[in-house]
Amino acid sequence: MMAFRASLRLFPALLLALSLLALPQISAANPALEAVIADNLDQIEKPSRRTVEPLIAEIAATGPEGLALLSAWASRNLGMTDDGRLLIVDGDSATDAATGAAVTGADPKMLRPNSGVRGVIEGALVAGEISSPDPARRAAALSSIARDGTSAHLDALRAAPAEEDPALAARRDRVEKLLTIRFDTDTAARVAAIEEMAGDVSLDFRAALNPLLATSRIAATEEPANANIARELSVGGGDFSEEAAIALMTSEGLLQPKLSSADQRNALAANIVDGHVGGVPVGQLNDPAARDRAYEALEAAGTVPPAATEAEAGAALEATRFFDTYAEPDKAVTDAARAAQMRAEVRLTAMKGVDLGLDALSLASIYFLAAIGLAITFGVMRVINMAHGEFIMMGAYTAYVVQTMIANRTLSLIVALPLAFVVTFGAGVLLYRLVIRHLANRPLETLLATFGVSIALQQLAKNIFGTQARPLTAPAWLEGAITFNDVISISSIRVAIFVLALLFLGLFLFIMKRTRVGLEVRAVTQNPGMASSMGINPDRIAMLTFGLGSGIAGIAGVAIGLFAQVTSELGQQYIVQSFMTVVVGGVGNIWGTLAGAGLIGVLSKVIESFNPSNTLAAQTFMILFIVIFIQFRPRGIIPQRGRAAEA
Repeated sequence: MMAFRASLRLFPALLLALSLLALPQISAANPALEAVIADNLDQIEKPSRRTVEPLIAEIAATGPEGLALLSAWASRNLGMTDDGRLLIVDGDSATDAATGAAVTGADPKMLRPNSGVRGVIEGALVAGEISSPDPARRAAALSSIARDGTSAHLDALRAAPAEEDPALAARRDRVEKLLTIRFDTDTAARVAAIEEMAGDVSLDFRAALNPLLATSRIAATEEPANANIARELSVGGGDFSEEAAIALMTSEGLLQPKLSSADQRNALAANIVDGHVGGVPVGQLNDPAARDRAYEALEAAGTVPPAATEAEAGAALEATRFFDTYAEPDKAVTDAARAAQMRAEVRLTAMKGVDLGLDALSLASIYFLAAIGLAITFGVMRVINMAHGEFIMMGAYTAYVVQTMIANRTLSLIVALPLAFVVTFGAGVLLYRLVIRHLANRPLETLLATFGVSIALQQLAKNIFGTQARPLTAPAWLEGAITFNDVISISSIRVAIFVLALLFLGLFLFIMKRTRVGLEVRAVTQNPGMASSMGINPDRIAMLTFGLGSGIAGIAGVAIGLFAQVTSELGQQYIVQSFMTVVVGGVGNIWGTLAGAGLIGVLSKVIESFNPSNTLAAQTFMILFIVIFIQFRPRGIIPQRGRAAEA
């Protein structure tokens, strides 16, 4: 009985304990974050871009929970309940932003900060990501800071622990220097950062220097004491006219709006009273000085609006000095920035020259590849083949057909190169057997016949493939470009064409110097009669030579089609340059063809660089140069020697 009574006395305490256990368990996971939320709940609900930055910095400083809150806030996944709790909402689930506890049955009001507030939040998040253990997140943070860094990011970079990844450490050091140039308050630190990066031609460094060297134009009666002056302007010189000086003085309130002669005459005519204007007789108004006195009198009386007469404007110009002043007030910083910019400009000019040289080299390789087949037929057979461009076109269309049948781009290219050679080799042999051999030693008839074949092949291509450009897509490993820096880059396809041109140069030299076919070709080229007497069939050699030249043109068509539009007129875009390459280099000489392609490629790019938007003008000047060049070297840069040159 006594035990029962004791248990009854303990029942209220047990009931209280059970009721406490039944309540939701709230753990104060981040008291600092709870305090910040409690003190700034109204500003979190209705934030202002101008005042929210300190609050966001406080939240970020509370740790991972604060960063999670900011992330949800920026992505508009943060809600507020009626009792003032902040919940992070993820689909159908919600968690307390301060404690991390799961919350069910809540219907929070979602907070939707504007773009300005989200920008501040994202900046704070990026600063927190710098210390993330994940290298990918640190790299993303550095990229974000590099795009839109602030002074807060500079402080965060300096406060973050040392970067262990060498590549990320280099990127971080560069970003820190750029932010130091823009935001640091220490002149010595800014100058040191500029001097360390001096000569760098990257866009981000030049973008950091430009605001430091931006100038504004001011007018003053004497040199301003506190301004960082870039230069003093001379009125009337080429860079600053009197009209611009008067407009500047007017905008700065140093001079009333200038009175034009017409306005002065109209104002005086409208205020004639008893034969006088402002106390000046009308008969004296032929004198400019008298007109000025009359207008000034009317101005003093309030009859006409205030304006500066010619005399007043002239006097004001004499008494005023004009300056370009830097927006950056620190002279040491602008001196360092100007020196760094000059070094960058020198390097930039040199790098543009290198980039232009790479473009010229790639263009020369294209011309060489297009002209090497023509050099073979023209040099050995003295045949002017106007259908050579159509063999280039046939090679490009062959590659297109192969690509429609083989989905793998790399495999289709591997198949297309030899197949294009076979197709155009056969077409060249057929053209020789049907047309060329019957017109031997008749160059005019050969030219006209091959020109007709050219037109026929173009029309045939239009009938088969239509007039629309056909896509010839390069493999993935040929897409993009090889980039050295922000200035120097070259597309991967052009590099591949350059390598292909070198391969064909080596193959041609091997065939001509190390094979029996090459020996027979050289024999027929030097002396067809003697070669025939030695058992060589000149007709067979001519047919093989024509087929070889046509086959190489087909391979050139595959290469050109990878970056040019494949149409029936594709070959016509390169036939003129091919003939110029062969003639300028030296007919029948492979080294001359190489030299001619290099010369034409370089000159084309140099001429085009003066007016990149007008390629037609560049081609016109190029043809004019070729005409003049041939007048002085009619046999080309490297003329053929021996009997073949006399043929």
